[in-house]
Amino acid sequence: MPSFSLLLQSILVAVVTFACWAIRRFVAKHPFDNLPGLQRESLWKGNFGQIFNPYGWEFHKMIREKYGPVSMFYGLFGRKLLYVFDPKAMHHILVKDQYVFEETSNFIETNKLVFGNGLLSTLGDHHKKQRKMLNPVFSTSHMRHMVPIFREITATLRDVIANQVKDGPREINMLEWFTRTALELVGQSGLGYSFDSLKEGVVNPYSVAVKNLIPGLFKIFIARQFLPLVVKIGPASFRRFLVKITPWKALREIDSIVDIMDQTSTEVFRSKKLALEQGDEAVMQQVGQGKDIMSILLKANMAASEEDRLPESELLAQMTTLVFAAMDTTSGALARTFMTLAHHPEAQEKLRQEVKQARAEKGDLDYDDLVNLPYLDAVCRETLRLYPPVTFVSRTTRKDIVLPFGNPIRGLDGEDMHDVLVPKDTTVIVSIIASNTNPEIWGEDALEWKPERWLAPLPPSVTDAGIPGVYSHLMTFIGGGRACIGFKFSQLEMKVVLSTLIDCLKFAPSKEIVWTMGLSAPKVKNSQEAKFQLPLTVELVKAA
Repeated sequence: MPSFSLLLQSILVAVVTFACWAIRRFVAKHPFDNLPGLQRESLWKGNFGQIFNPYGWEFHKMIREKYGPVSMFYGLFGRKLLYVFDPKAMHHILVKDQYVFEETSNFIETNKLVFGNGLLSTLGDHHKKQRKMLNPVFSTSHMRHMVPIFREITATLRDVIANQVKDGPREINMLEWFTRTALELVGQSGLGYSFDSLKEGVVNPYSVAVKNLIPGLFKIFIARQFLPLVVKIGPASFRRFLVKITPWKALREIDSIVDIMDQTSTEVFRSKKLALEQGDEAVMQQVGQGKDIMSILLKANMAASEEDRLPESELLAQMTTLVFAAMDTTSGALARTFMTLAHHPEAQEKLRQEVKQARAEKGDLDYDDLVNLPYLDAVCRETLRLYPPVTFVSRTTRKDIVLPFGNPIRGLDGEDMHDVLVPKDTTVIVSIIASNTNPEIWGEDALEWKPERWLAPLPPSVTDAGIPGVYSHLMTFIGGGRACIGFKFSQLEMKVVLSTLIDCLKFAPSKEIVWTMGLSAPKVKNSQEAKFQLPLTVELVKAA
C-alpha cells in the first residue's frame, strides 16, 4: 500500500510539473509576444511544417512581405522562435555575437554522426582551431593552381555532352552531369583522387549517396530535433545496432549513405597518407601531384605545432565535409545557372560571345582571365543572389542576449521596438533568401534575374545596408566565423564550367521544373519519379 501511495504521489508530481510547464509555455509573458508573427499551424509542431516545407518558397516570401525583417513563429510544443533578415540583427547573430548564437544542437549532432568531427560539427575554439588550419588551403594562390585541373575535367564533360548531341538537339539530364562533374572537380583538386571518369552510363555510388543525403535528412526532420537526447542513450555501438535493425526505411537509407561516404573517405585518406610517407616521387604519381587541398592540409598539419595539429579522425572528417559541401551546393548552383540561361537565351548568347572573344584573344583562360570577365561574373553573382543554394540557416542562443534591429519594428502594441531580448536556447532562423531578395535593399526588381545590375555601381541601398555576408553584399555564403570557407573555390568551379560549356553548347528549357528549399535541388513538376533531375534540351552551337 505505501508503494502504491508513493506511485500516486510521483504521478501527481509529474502531472503538476507538466501543467506548470504548459501554463508557462502557453500563458506566461514572453519577450517575443509583441513581435509580428505567425499563428501556429499545429499545436505540437507549431509552424515547422511550413518553415521547413521543401517547396515552401511562397510561404517564405509571404513572411518577408507580411511580417518584415524580424518576426516570430512557433516551434515544437509551442516554443517561440525568431525569423530574421534585418542586416544589423544578422551582423550580431553571425559576427559580433557569433559565440552566443551558435549552431543548433541537432545540426551539430547530425553532422557529427554523418561527417565526423569536421568543420560542420564543431563549435567555439575547437571550430576556430580547425578553420585556422584550413584557411590557407583556400587562398587565391592555391585557386590559381586548380584552374588547369578544372579545365581538363570540364573539357571531358563538354566532349561527352557534345558527342550525345552531335546528330541534333537532345534532352539530357544535366543535373546528373553537374553532380558528377562537381564530385570530380573536388575529388581531383580537393583530395587528389579521381571519383569519376565522366563516361556515359557509369555513375559513382559516392555521387548518388551524397546527392541523396539532404533529402534523406529531411525525411527524418522532426525526429532529428530529439537527436541531442538520443545520442546520450548507451554507447555508439548500441545506437548503431538499433539503426541497423530499425524498420524505419528513411533511417536505414541514411545509414547506408553514411557508410558509403565513410568507406570512400577512409580509402582516399589512407592512400594520401601513404604517398606522403613514401616521399615526393609517390606524391607526384597521385592525381593532383600534391597540389590538391588535402595534400597541402596534411603537410601543414605535420609541420604544425602540437597545440595546432589536428588528429587523424578530424582530418578524415574534413575530407567528407569538403566533398559534401563542395559537390552538392556547386552542382545545385550550376543547375540553376544553366536552367536560368536556358530561359534567357539573349543572356546566354551575350555570355557566349564574351567567352568566345576572350578565348580568341587569350587562348585558354587562366584564373585572372576568368575573374575579369564582367558578364560571366555578373551571371554568377545574380544567380547566387536570387537562387542561393542554401536558403536559410539556424542558430541557437547559448545564453540570454539582447538582439538590436537596424530599423525599428512596429510591435503589436503599436510602439516601435529597437531590440528584443532573446532567451537562452532560442532557435533563430536567418533567412538568406529573404535578405538577398529584400526590395528595400535591392529595389522593386529584387525578384527579377538581371545580371546587368552588377555591371554598374550598386545603389547606396545595397552598399550602405551593412549586410554581413562575405560575398558581394549577399548572404549566400553567410558571414562571420562560420562563413563558407570554400566560397572562392565554388565560384571558380562555376566559372570554369560555364565558360567551357557555353562556348560550344546551347541550352533550352525542356520540362517545367520545381526546386526544393533548404539545399536547393530540381525535380520535374508533377513527375512520378522521386529522383532529382534537370532535363534540358542541348544542341551544338552552329559555326559562324
